[in-house]
Amino acid sequence: METGEEKAERASTTHEKASGQSSNDDPLGPGVALNVSGHKQELQRNFGLLSLCGLGITSGNVWIALGGAINVAIYNGGPPGIIYEFIAASVFYWIIAASIAELASSIPSAGGVYHWATITGGRYGRACGWFAGWWNALAWLLGFASIVQIVAAQTVSMYAVMHDGFETKQWHVFVTYIIITWIAVFIVLYLNRALPSIEMIGGFTVVAGVFISILVCAIMPHVNSQPYASNFSVWGDWQNQTGYSSNGFAFLAGMLNGAYAVGSVDLVTHLAEEVPHRNIPKAILFQYVFGCLSGFFYLIAILYGITDFDDVLGSAYLFPLAEIYRQAAESRAGSVGLLFLAFLPTFISCIGCCVTASRVFWTLARDRATPFSHFFSNVNQRTHNPFRAIVFSGAFVTVLGCIYVGSKTAFQAFVGSFIILSTLSYVTAILPHLLSRRKHLVPGWFWMKGITGDIVHGISCAYIIVFIVIFCFPFALPTEAATMNYASLITGGLSLFVLLFWFVRQSTYVGPREVVLDAHVLAKDAL
Repeated sequence: METGEEKAERASTTHEKASGQSSNDDPLGPGVALNVSGHKQELQRNFGLLSLCGLGITSGNVWIALGGAINVAIYNGGPPGIIYEFIAASVFYWIIAASIAELASSIPSAGGVYHWATITGGRYGRACGWFAGWWNALAWLLGFASIVQIVAAQTVSMYAVMHDGFETKQWHVFVTYIIITWIAVFIVLYLNRALPSIEMIGGFTVVAGVFISILVCAIMPHVNSQPYASNFSVWGDWQNQTGYSSNGFAFLAGMLNGAYAVGSVDLVTHLAEEVPHRNIPKAILFQYVFGCLSGFFYLIAILYGITDFDDVLGSAYLFPLAEIYRQAAESRAGSVGLLFLAFLPTFISCIGCCVTASRVFWTLARDRATPFSHFFSNVNQRTHNPFRAIVFSGAFVTVLGCIYVGSKTAFQAFVGSFIILSTLSYVTAILPHLLSRRKHLVPGWFWMKGITGDIVHGISCAYIIVFIVIFCFPFALPTEAATMNYASLITGGLSLFVLLFWFVRQSTYVGPREVVLDAHVLAKDAL
């Protein structure tokens, strides 16, 4: 049996081989302090545990994501389906979060799954890391676009609620989308030192918003002498309206809605080089405790407060919560007030998603994995952030917004691939970790010992592999061009691009380096 010290020494040797460095060599020269990624520490460690937790619950955005997708989720079992599918998805994502937390604890790198897959993949690490990194980067760029579109829809819906007869056009959403995108980008570009405070404010608005929203939806129907939904309709009236004959399959497919709400597992891990590393697993834990509990109680409140589901499904408002809040509050002003409570944290989540997307792309660029790597890997010495990568993220999201104007279906096909691309990146890091019996990593302070870790990682991989297939099925039958699920097409097309670019760039691609946490060259503030 190996002792803990022997295992750490062997894993350290593996890290050195993966990076092509010996333990006696400082990769950037003597006296240069490095972070765990093996690069010179260039970003400032502005974030603490509280601000990181604020980022997690704000950009995780569980309760708002659930409310915004309720008009889609309702077809997979009605109100009971929404609740039980969310619970099931949350359980599995708790398990995935444990796997991610273990990896992040061992290798607290801004590259996240990109870096972990490179190390856990052993001799196949370069290829594993390449695909994990690109899948993850594309997922977060699409996630950024998705959250901006939600904020744009909220904004236009608030205006529509207060202006009876207003007819919403796609260009209204597009103009709002562009404005929000670049406000978020400019905040990330020029208010780098203020970002922790902004995320703490975001965390407060999320907590206050869900608390007030639950109270209003629970109390106002009684105040207005409106009936509540029955216990049976909320908890027992299963209605499979998907067209699939199997209720079981309709349930499994419906878990996509819950997965979209809680699926941003690696969100805070990409700030690893801007925060002391022990805070990453703690922030993941807080994100999931708060996100899942607040989402569960929020669902109960709004499902009891809805008096007419047909009006919700047939509403002219782009954001379904507009009609739900109108029914619960029995006033337009009350509906706008509740929508504003959702708007504030969702807008701040745009800032958080911009930070995350740009950091992931930047970590790829500094290892020569992107086009124009030298250009995009630059860290601006005045703003102390990856300025060019941030601008690229904004430009990418802007291009996707142009697609929205031409075809809402095409836009939704792209952003709807977030879950599949992100989970593909997770399994590319977790599966090699499991198959190698976790021998490639030095255990971090959060490490699941013995068979517990094997079981957790095994369930994570099994869930991801099975549900990637399920989530590619059509949302409902019969299907047509406007309602088809294009996730498999988009994921396949983007993966083909990643593969072709691998052949172009593999000769010059460096891949992440690794400095173990006790290495003599490691910057002290990395601990």
